[in-house]
Amino acid sequence: MGFLNISGDDFRDRARKIKILVMDVDGVLTGGEIILDKQGNELKMFHVRDGHGIKMLQRTGMKTAIITGRSSSVVSIRAEELGIEDVFQGAKEKLPAFAELLERHGFKEEEAAYIGDDIVDLPVMRRAGLSFTVADAEQYAKEAAHFVAGRNGGRGAVREVIDLLLKARGEWEAVTAKYFG
Repeated sequence: MGFLNISGDDFRDRARKIKILVMDVDGVLTGGEIILDKQGNELKMFHVRDGHGIKMLQRTGMKTAIITGRSSSVVSIRAEELGIEDVFQGAKEKLPAFAELLERHGFKEEEAAYIGDDIVDLPVMRRAGLSFTVADAEQYAKEAAHFVAGRNGGRGAVREVIDLLLKARGEWEAVTAKYFG
């Protein structure tokens, strides 16, 4: 189980303002490993529960986006499968991509949540209205995050974050009624 670095009331207040969830890929949506076959093709493993969580979040009307430092056709394929329209690849510095994303949709920083795990994510984590990280993130990412998931990157951490967001926003019951009802 993860832990909050802010009060529950502050978390709920911030969560209610969120209109977009922005995610890193390597180390967040994947375990961080980069697998290359002998032809140089890149392979990545994504967790199906993270994908389902993303779809549940989208059903509430919330936007989802990816900002990643690497460029990979695998990321484009997965984003398309999940209906993630805003994908920034090759973003060595993520803050400019974050600013462009917010401007594109007319969102303020406090209306964005971000999930990162490493040093390159810190500038965005510090600007987003809510920032999250995974259990196996670097220590400085854990210190910058409002919430540290109990699961590792690529192992359901994004789903854990999404479930928490849905509950804090009061949307959990509506989104999951067809499963529990």
